[in-house]
This record gives sequence, structure tokens and C-alpha cells, in this order.
Amino acid sequence: MNSQFDVVVIGSGPAGQKAAVQSAKAGQRVALIERDKLLGGACVHRGTIPSKTLRENALRVRNMRHNAALANFQLAEETELATLIDRLDLVLKAHDTYMQQQMQRNGIDLIHGRARFVDRTHLQVDQVRGEPLQIECQHVIIATGSFPRTPDNIPIDHEHILDSDSILSMLYLPKSLTVLGGGVIASEYASIFQALGVKVTMIDKYPRPLGFLDSDLTDTFTHAFEEMGGTWMGSTQVNKVYWDGLSQVVTECEDGSVVKSEKMLCAAGRIANIKSLAIENAGLSLNDHGLISVDAELRTEVDNIYAAGDVIGPPSLASASMEQGRRASCNALGLNIGEMSQMIPSGIYGIPELSAVGLTEEQARQEYGSVLVGKADFREIARGHISGVEEGMLKIICDGEGRRILGVMIAGEGATELIHIGQMGMLSNADVDIFVESVFNFPTLAEAYRVAALAIIGQRSENPNAY
Repeated sequence: MNSQFDVVVIGSGPAGQKAAVQSAKAGQRVALIERDKLLGGACVHRGTIPSKTLRENALRVRNMRHNAALANFQLAEETELATLIDRLDLVLKAHDTYMQQQMQRNGIDLIHGRARFVDRTHLQVDQVRGEPLQIECQHVIIATGSFPRTPDNIPIDHEHILDSDSILSMLYLPKSLTVLGGGVIASEYASIFQALGVKVTMIDKYPRPLGFLDSDLTDTFTHAFEEMGGTWMGSTQVNKVYWDGLSQVVTECEDGSVVKSEKMLCAAGRIANIKSLAIENAGLSLNDHGLISVDAELRTEVDNIYAAGDVIGPPSLASASMEQGRRASCNALGLNIGEMSQMIPSGIYGIPELSAVGLTEEQARQEYGSVLVGKADFREIARGHISGVEEGMLKIICDGEGRRILGVMIAGEGATELIHIGQMGMLSNADVDIFVESVFNFPTLAEAYRVAALAIIGQRSENPNAY
């Protein structure tokens, strides 16, 4: 195998895949190093695909329970979790096959093994079989992803007390689950397991979950979670967590409350996965947040080393990571590339879904002072009644004149698809009037854009009765 390359990419997740392909298409000699047997990274194998597969079945279970007149549905006792993540092996193997073929088509050398820096231009790869491989390269792109952060007071054992990588390794669906945290991963899994009939309690030190969203959206999520039977305990500090040695995980809180459950998920954020990478040999170090710092071009403090994806921190979205990987490659090779769009939608696959693009209402008020806001509740939309997704809302935030769209936020089923309508409107610099002057299919949830836009137009002081 060739031991000299123009670009070496470490990690085959969304960022690494796009970085390697972009470099190869630019005519470079490229190596992609992956330590796992299958390609795709944690996004494919332990995160996005398994959790979203489980979510689809959780929705089916919840809907069947709601339609009790049609079917009195209950999951069997000791339901195996694997039965609720069906076809996963087929999906993962298909994805691996696709990526293997993509690497071959683009002439990328795929190396299975554990990489470590010798210095800024040399790597050693410990392979499963054979002698360690010595590699020399001009540019390195680190795309090794992240792994769960473990608080000192949480004794994670991956059997009773689990993290976001091991939560789906449970053999059976538990009867009860405590979720520590109020971020994206915590909210997704808490609502998914609650929809499956697990008694879920969420505990977080902050007053509400998903604090980076506006309160009306998180209120919608919390209300839906509690309507399903879940318990939200905000502004609560955890003092001690332990397995009682018999049947329960015990959580003791600072306010004196005690929560007991069969299993626990600790979702306390994620930090850069640089285990065994020996980044210090290349002159790199982690920042105070446990991540690799990069500049606007995704270059690290070492000028021939770039980083992309979860290893550099937020937004930690697969969609953003793909674009970061591509851009890191282009920047490393000096290819002309425009600025990365800031119109990256966030997608939270809880039950219900939440999605946002642009500024929140709070951010818009801080930046612009005066803003106009229009809302549409899904219960006002015919499709919401038909589809039974009345628990939801769409919000448009505009400047003080009620014309320029500053942000769109959605809570409810279909939110992660609907958000792209608002995203395209913002990218094309369209006035909010476009949502009134355009014709939407009837009945659709997309009509919520028209309702929210009309609410904004009605607030315009110069002609409030224009529509």
C-alpha cells in the first residue's frame, strides 16, 4: 500500500466521508483511516440511524394506542429492544457497502486501524492484522467525532446506568427510565421511550429542556411529553446516583427528592473523540470544552491540520458535518469556495419533532430590538386535525417592519421537513409575503406558513388590513 498521501482523513463519519471524496475529486492521493469494521462512524452505528429507527416504531405504538377504538394495543411484557429497531443490520450493511463502493470509485485508499500522530506530517496506524503502517502526508483532516461526556458523580456501568452510546444495547425495554439532561439527545430518547410506554423522568439543572430554543417551542415539547405520561424535573441538581444492587437505579437530588427507575440514561453532552490519537505529538491540544478549536476555514492551530464534525463541537449535526468536511478539504487544498451558509436548520427528532432555522425570537429581539412574530397552531390547520398532529406550532420571526424573515421555528410532527420551506425563503431573501402569495396544497401542514405570515402582515402599522 502507498504510504505517502496528499490528504489523510481520520474518521469515516459524515464529515470524514465528504472530506475524503472532495479531496479525491480534486485529484489528490487520499487515505481514509477508520478503526471500526464498518464505515459511517457513530452517526450511523450508534446514533442517528438506530435512534430514528426506534423513533418510527415508537410513533406507530403511540398512534395505535391513540386509536384504541380500532385496536387495543399493548406491547408484550419484556419486549426485546432489538424488535423495535428492526432492519437495522440491513440498513447498516447497505450503508457500508455504498461507502466502500464510493471509496473505490474515487480511488481512495481505505485503511482499517487505529491512527496516532507521530508529528504534524506523519501518522502511525495500528492495523488489526499486520505490522503498524507508517504514513506521510501533506494535510490531515481530523473527523473522529465525539463520545459521551461522563460526569464524575455518575457511575456509568453500561448495564443499569447507560450513556448515549450504550442506551440501545439494552436487551429488553425497561419499565422505567430516568434521563439526566435536557439537551437534544436527552429529549429525543426521553420522548421516544415514553411513547413506547416506559415511565420516563427527565432531570436537569436548567428550568426547561432544549434551552437554545424559544420557550413556546419547548413548552409544546414538555406538554406533549407530560401528556404521554412523562415527568419533567427542571431546576433540579443531582447529588448522587447509584445502583441499589437489586433492581433499581436511585437518583438523590439536592432538594431532597429521590427518583427510582429500572434504568438510567446519562446524556451530559459529548466531547472530542481523540483517544489514542496523540494529538500533542502534532502540536495540538483540546480547548476548555474538550473540543478541537478551528478557525473560519476549519484549520486548527497547526496550519496543515484541519478538523470537522462533532470533534469541533456545535452545531454537531450530520448535515453541517458533511459540509464542514467538504469545506475543510477545499480549504486545505486552496480551492476557491464561498462562505458557509449560516442557514443550517436544526432538527430534533423527539416526539414531537422540533426544528429551527435562523434566529430565535429572543436572539432577534437582542439583535434588532423590534420584531414582529406570527404564529400558527397546528390545531388551526385542517391537516393537523386529519392527521392527529394538533400538538404543534409554527412561528415566523420578522424584522420590525414585518417583511424580512429572520427565523422560523416549528414544533410538531413533520417539523424537520417543513423547516426547509422557511429555509429556502430566507436563502432567497424573500419577504414574508411570499407565504401568502404562494398557493399551498390543501390540506397540508405547510399552510401554517400562510397563517403565520398573515399574522405578521396584520401587525404592519401602515396597512394592517392589506390581506
